[in-house]
Amino acid sequence: MSGLNASLGYFVAVVIFAASVRTLVRKWPRFSFILEFASSFMLVACWLEVQTIVEVGEWAGGLGPDVTVTMLFVLLLTHGVICGGMSGNPTLAVQGFLQLEATTLLTLLTVVAQFLGAHLALLVAVYYWGLELTDMHMIKNLMARECSTSLLVSLLQGFFTECVCALIFHLVHLNLRRRSALIRVPLIAVLLTFLSHTARGYTSAYMNPSLAYGLTFHCPGFTFTEYAVVYWLSSLTGMTLALLLYMGHIPRIFAKNLFYFQKTRFRVPKGDKAEKKKQ
Repeated sequence: MSGLNASLGYFVAVVIFAASVRTLVRKWPRFSFILEFASSFMLVACWLEVQTIVEVGEWAGGLGPDVTVTMLFVLLLTHGVICGGMSGNPTLAVQGFLQLEATTLLTLLTVVAQFLGAHLALLVAVYYWGLELTDMHMIKNLMARECSTSLLVSLLQGFFTECVCALIFHLVHLNLRRRSALIRVPLIAVLLTFLSHTARGYTSAYMNPSLAYGLTFHCPGFTFTEYAVVYWLSSLTGMTLALLLYMGHIPRIFAKNLFYFQKTRFRVPKGDKAEKKKQ
């Protein structure tokens, strides 16, 4: 139980930091990319601790799978509430760019900020583990350099798994984006928790390039390029397919609708049609 208390204290500290950054920066909309930095930091820092509980806590701390799944759901729910519209997900930033909702410069700043937040979160987590506050963290500190990769299948299987999960996530996200936060945030948290738990034996279904970078890119077993193909390229592919299925086109690239025909708003009077037929 002491290990769980230490983890809860760590979660609270990270959440307070992210909330403080949001409070300080939200007055200046032009610096919204800094909010994405805080959002990515919070998501990766907390998920690293959840990952520690999954890898070590279940046998060293006596924490069951139900505890880890519950903690992951609470993390995602809290992240959605605290960070609001800031996702900490580069694929959602690129999606906004493809939908003509963000400029090239803002998208680049947002993506860079998200990866910087993920990298800082990894450094903070390693320092926190080094304090060895509990037996669980002491073991994690010893395992830090030889961590277990989240990619447990071949590159092809991993790419397909991440692509399908990203496709499902982005389709749901696109359909819920106009809904109230009271509906959208819990549903997204449930979906992400379900996909992550289901794909735990494959890729863990991160569907987030910066999250995957912070959680598994530093682990041995695959090269940086192989990780990038599975966790970056597949997420972008799934997002692009979801955008095509949802809108029928990609506004930034082409305007022609490939799947859906837009009905004209004006109808030709029936009398005009009859006269044309007589002529």
